[in-house]
Amino acid sequence: MDSSKLLTYVVIFLAFFLGMKFFLPQPAQQTQQQVPQPAAQLPAPALVAAPSAKPSAPAAAATVAAAATEIVVDTDAYRITFTNRGAQVTSWILKQSKDTHGKPLDLVHYEASSQFGFPLALRTPDPATNGELSTALFIPSATGTLVAPATLGFDYSDGNGLVAHKSFRFDNSYVLHADVTVTEQGRPVASALTWPAGFGDLELPGQYALSDIDTLSNGKEQHEASKKVSDGATLPAPLEFAGVSDQHFAAIFLPDTPDTAQLATYTHGLRLAGVKDPAPVLGAGLSASDGHLSTRLFVGPKTYALLKSVHTTGSGTSLEHIVDFGFFGPIAKALFLALFFVYEHITHNWGWAIVVLTLIINIVLMPVRISTMKSAVKMQRIQPQMEAIKAKYAKLKMTDPRRSDMNAEILQLQKDNGVNMFGGCLPSLLQLPLLIAFFSMLPKVTEMRMTHWYWLTDLTAKDQLHILPLITIVTMFVVQYSMPSPGMDPQQQKMMAFMMPAFSGFIVWNYASGLGLYWATGNLVMIAQQLVLNRTAMGREMKEIAAKRARRKAGAGVIQGKFNKR
Repeated sequence: MDSSKLLTYVVIFLAFFLGMKFFLPQPAQQTQQQVPQPAAQLPAPALVAAPSAKPSAPAAAATVAAAATEIVVDTDAYRITFTNRGAQVTSWILKQSKDTHGKPLDLVHYEASSQFGFPLALRTPDPATNGELSTALFIPSATGTLVAPATLGFDYSDGNGLVAHKSFRFDNSYVLHADVTVTEQGRPVASALTWPAGFGDLELPGQYALSDIDTLSNGKEQHEASKKVSDGATLPAPLEFAGVSDQHFAAIFLPDTPDTAQLATYTHGLRLAGVKDPAPVLGAGLSASDGHLSTRLFVGPKTYALLKSVHTTGSGTSLEHIVDFGFFGPIAKALFLALFFVYEHITHNWGWAIVVLTLIINIVLMPVRISTMKSAVKMQRIQPQMEAIKAKYAKLKMTDPRRSDMNAEILQLQKDNGVNMFGGCLPSLLQLPLLIAFFSMLPKVTEMRMTHWYWLTDLTAKDQLHILPLITIVTMFVVQYSMPSPGMDPQQQKMMAFMMPAFSGFIVWNYASGLGLYWATGNLVMIAQQLVLNRTAMGREMKEIAAKRARRKAGAGVIQGKFNKR
């Protein structure tokens, strides 16, 4: 904009302002006499939107507060600080959740909110209207500090037909109720109540990527990962719940009329110090197709008992479904419920709960390991015969069709002696889904956030001292050498003895320390079980067969050496 245009706009603005002051003194006087009434004297907001809105006459005068002010709502669960500038939230402190410094967590991501919008701001299709509503001084229905149960309303009119109303009801839970209307010249304006810019617990770059958009529509739940969210996209009705969540916290709308609810999704790039690529910050806004939004809003931690207690208006589905346990979801959820039971009824420490559950799992798998050991003994008994068969076909090329005859003979030999070729793999096959389920479940268990176990300060974060990863590597190395591996080539066995520990160390090095605790404990239990099994008749027989095989190979090596010298 050049200086001449700017000067023209200033002159027009001053002329308009002076003209309004001269010709309309009475409305201005009425505005100054308005005094916010106590919340208790206000009528409760309507819970159900009217089927249609009749156009009303434009407001005769602006309804604007004289100055910016803050209103605090204090409940057992949180302490919210509102500003009447935009009738939005500048602080949302959860009293029972801590940040990394041990202080009550403020869920408002101040840096992101300053750039992209604060919670409970209004957003319409018109950018100019959005700018006005985000900076306008609403008149609040109460000032100071309100103690739940309480009601707080905000009203604004620009004097030219734009009228906005927000009202909120609070109790001592993590759920509040909101009622929103915006009209232009008496006609409803599609307006969304928003949580536009993530959560205050986001500190590390990796945490931003764990945010997603959670919805329940027609009984189907969906979790849209941050990389798939489109800025400004609209998810149509019906919506029983919809909102944004990160690893441990959520802001989820539960509309009173799911058939008219629609969700807008927002994604922004936030520059973080020392990070090359912008971090993805997600947001969401709920609106109603008839222009009158009436909804509940859950804002809080994603703990199981809490989410289980909050239900949708339509089907009564609980918010526990916003927790996505991944591909092995049913197994992961079953493991979590078992872990939760151990925590509640056996030990009130999450670290020890993981240890106890790991012991229980390994005890349950003990019959499988015994069966595997029996299969290993049978395999060792026929090992000489298998080697004889392989020697008979040793001169054949790998592409020779007669190689199939060798495999057929080996399979028949195993069948005749009751050997299951998959018996040695069975424990691994059973434990792999459990491991993957733990892998996807542990970082999402909000109950374990900021929980301590000896040197660990957060079981959902990595072990800063890397003690557990080192224990996991060492114990995995011992497991590889102590477990029977009949039929496996010695060179292959040595390779696996180094590959598996390296793989396990790589997985747990920067992952949730709870996974390292589970893996290391499981390794220690397997080592102890194997030491016991080695003292049984089967274990002694396996040792004898292995020793004979070693002596036979050593003797063959000596003979071969003498032959080479000659």
